[in-house]
Amino acid sequence: MDVQRMILVGALALISYTAVLKWNEDYGQPAATASVAQTVSSADMPSAQPAANASDLPSTGAAASTTDVASSKPTNSLISVHTDVLDLRIDPHGGDVLYAALPNHKERVDTPAQPLVLLENNGSHTYIAQSGLVGTNGPDANADGRPQYSVAATSYTLGKDDKSLDVDLNTTTAEGVKVTKRFTFTAGSNLIKVSYLIDNQSQQPFSANMFGQLKRDNAPDPSQQHGMGMRSYLGPVFSTQSERYQKVTFKDLDEGDKFKQDSTGGWVAMLQHYFLTAWIPAEGDSKQNTYEARKSGSNYIAGFVEPAVTVAAGQKGEISAGLYIGPKDQDVLRTVAPNLNLTVDYGWLWFIGQPLFAMLKFFHSIVSNWGIAIILTTMVVKGIFFYPSAMSYRSMAKMRKFAPEMQRMKEMYGDDRQKMSQAMMELYRKEKINPLGGCLPILIQMPVFIALYWVLSESVELRHAPFYGWIHDMSVMDPYFILPIIMGCTMFLQQRLNPTPPDPMQAKVMKFLPVIFTFFFLWFPAGLVLYWVVNNCLSILQQYIITRKIENEGKTA
Repeated sequence: MDVQRMILVGALALISYTAVLKWNEDYGQPAATASVAQTVSSADMPSAQPAANASDLPSTGAAASTTDVASSKPTNSLISVHTDVLDLRIDPHGGDVLYAALPNHKERVDTPAQPLVLLENNGSHTYIAQSGLVGTNGPDANADGRPQYSVAATSYTLGKDDKSLDVDLNTTTAEGVKVTKRFTFTAGSNLIKVSYLIDNQSQQPFSANMFGQLKRDNAPDPSQQHGMGMRSYLGPVFSTQSERYQKVTFKDLDEGDKFKQDSTGGWVAMLQHYFLTAWIPAEGDSKQNTYEARKSGSNYIAGFVEPAVTVAAGQKGEISAGLYIGPKDQDVLRTVAPNLNLTVDYGWLWFIGQPLFAMLKFFHSIVSNWGIAIILTTMVVKGIFFYPSAMSYRSMAKMRKFAPEMQRMKEMYGDDRQKMSQAMMELYRKEKINPLGGCLPILIQMPVFIALYWVLSESVELRHAPFYGWIHDMSVMDPYFILPIIMGCTMFLQQRLNPTPPDPMQAKVMKFLPVIFTFFFLWFPAGLVLYWVVNNCLSILQQYIITRKIENEGKTA
């Protein structure tokens, strides 16, 4: 009978495993995106929809110029720029960045030839970086629309031996003011310097405010993997004097709320899973930038406006800001702007997450494998909690040892619960047993578990990081659910070392816990499941040694 039961259970488990694999194949994987050739081809063509209209541009309260904007040799082709870390398309109409791909970060681990596309402007998704000059004489506030820039070429490439690359977009106003919008790229850097060089050869002073903004629709985060669990924040964030890290959610903007604040220094960013874009105004001792978030049609806009800069007649001037387009690399973000590293958000347990990440980075610098780094980190964490875990396992071992005595008391006192409780408490006191000790290992590990979940989910360094065998990405779920099944088996073995609960219903619930946990862990990141498997194995070893020692104490006495 037992053999037949085992065969039926095994067959049911195999069928369930196959069904889950098929479900994950059909619904659990992100849809494949367009090929690189298709993406680049569509980006090279001018957008069918205008990148910005009058309602998108910030208002400064100053009267806009009504003079015509003239330019020599304008182009309608998007300007392509290639560096070692960026692949951009710039619209000569206004000079907005309509497309940005990151060659060093792949869209998916199984499509190594396809770079991750962060900015794009097409029929299905709008996410662009805009900038311009508004105010009294700003060409972007002109009554006839945004300026049409001319360029020397429509394709630029930063050479292997080049340290920097300047891409100049030129226009001249009817009054004779020459405006050059310069994008400066640096080798190995995702930070772009966007400058406005103003040569005022007119007879009147030129006054304008530089603005930079990020425009995005409410499309889902394309870099967020499908699966169960907590989601990374998607939306605008600001850093100002009053609050160094402040989220302004899409929901807030949908409900009509607007964010507007003046601050010296600061920045504005649009976050998604692992990546961000950010505008960082140039620092000034007393310069008050205006930061704002609002909804325009179906899109959300977050940006800044600098104070007006005046260039006297016959003089030259420059206004600039930084545009970061890239990954959430804490070490890099610290150098770009103060507090920008806070965009790597480890949640309310950040004070645990940051040391865990530092430990992971340390071990990775030695072993060059994030999976091994997770195993070594688990061993360190287990060592930190060794003593409280040992106390708990000792208490459970004693409960297991004295289980026959507890059963005898239950038979002796029958339904007299008061006497039964008194006898049990006396036994616990005499043998120094903590009946709640079994919960301690899980309770003390839960904060570490949650913090590590955020570390694995938020740290771009672990994105597409392979382990061994079938695990090609530690930041997403095990494609064949092997690690969760191993985790469930280790949890079952650990449960066998625990004393059987006296309550039959509680005992049945405990037997199902490994199955329930296995189901929940199916869609957790493989790195997190690896942590739990290693932790369970170390716990089993520790608990087994302590249990054998406690049981042998009575035999040798």
